[in-house]
Amino acid sequence: MVENGRFLPETQSIEPSIYLKEALNEGLPLATATGSEKARSELIISPILVEVRKILERKVSFFSGEDFTVASELGLSGVCDFLISRSPEQIFIEAPVIVIIEAKKGDLKPGLGQCAAEMIAAQKFNEINNIPIKTIYGSVSSGTAWRFLKLEGQILSIDLNNYTVPPVEILLGMLVWMVWEG
Repeated sequence: MVENGRFLPETQSIEPSIYLKEALNEGLPLATATGSEKARSELIISPILVEVRKILERKVSFFSGEDFTVASELGLSGVCDFLISRSPEQIFIEAPVIVIIEAKKGDLKPGLGQCAAEMIAAQKFNEINNIPIKTIYGSVSSGTAWRFLKLEGQILSIDLNNYTVPPVEILLGMLVWMVWEG
């Protein structure tokens, strides 16, 4: 495991749509006030990920709360908070799975291990489906703070910086890059 600074390249900021601006104007204060993980997931994280899918012209799929059991004998089973695949198929999760996002109430640190395990499951899922990809990305997010992980082979890198929302423009650029270019 490698702990370091930013491993993503500098990405172009992306202006959010009116839909996302309105969703965050309403959702951020509400999710922050209630403080629940579910509110943060539904009112902040989900609208941002829907926006990423929209920016990428719906050529990727986005799943929330889906069972992602890959190898239960290895402990790679459970429900992913959010998962993005480069497949446009929206009914079933199809390879390649490229981004895993774990929602947390406040402290991001406890979610890092869970996210890493889900990234390993995604890597194995892609291999089983004969679409191995070089890099799997992950994030642990409270909605207003995001921390990123990268899995290449057996090397897990954790960016120790927290990226905040607002502003959402920088985060959108990073997420779009991870999904499409990464």
